[in-house]
Amino acid sequence: MFTVLGLGSNKSFASLDSLHLLAKACDFLEPLLSDFRFSSVYRTKPMYVTDQSDFYNMAVSGQTELSAHELLSKIHEIEAKFGRDRKSEIRNGPRSIDIDIELFGNEEIHFSDSSDPMKNLEVPHPRLSERAFVLIPLLEVLPPNADIQSRDFEKSLAQIGNQGAEKLLDAAEFAKIIAEMGNQYGRTGSCTVTNR
Repeated sequence: MFTVLGLGSNKSFASLDSLHLLAKACDFLEPLLSDFRFSSVYRTKPMYVTDQSDFYNMAVSGQTELSAHELLSKIHEIEAKFGRDRKSEIRNGPRSIDIDIELFGNEEIHFSDSSDPMKNLEVPHPRLSERAFVLIPLLEVLPPNADIQSRDFEKSLAQIGNQGAEKLLDAAEFAKIIAEMGNQYGRTGSCTVTNR
């Protein structure tokens, strides 16, 4: 199934700043997704809770053989590995790493489990269309042959504007950071670097 994940960070963890946390998250996500693609990295002002540091946001996409809930479980493991504690954090507050399933093919998923909120899943992400920091990188990682209609996303972005999102690093520059960390993405043929 084709999927798009949105990543964000605005807090360091274990001596890794936000850019390097995003790079490490990509390292753990890549084995879960074939045809792995990643976007540029954007610096964005926080929404909802504004008294916090700017976020660094990006998106990745690819094909997965996992179900949506299996992918969500893997995402939670990656987030925990890099310091996210969902039980103690402020909603929409600072976090070392945040990974959301923005799209899972053309599926619509509305799942709630009152006994285990960690299993709650809503796809497409319910606030996708109001967030430029999601829409801009998402549009970068949609491959031309994806069975996903991008026009609605482009229309939503045109309506809300870029909301101050600034490109910090294009995908090729981000690939260099990943390569400097010793990961495989800087090597030819290991992934698709996207730029628009």
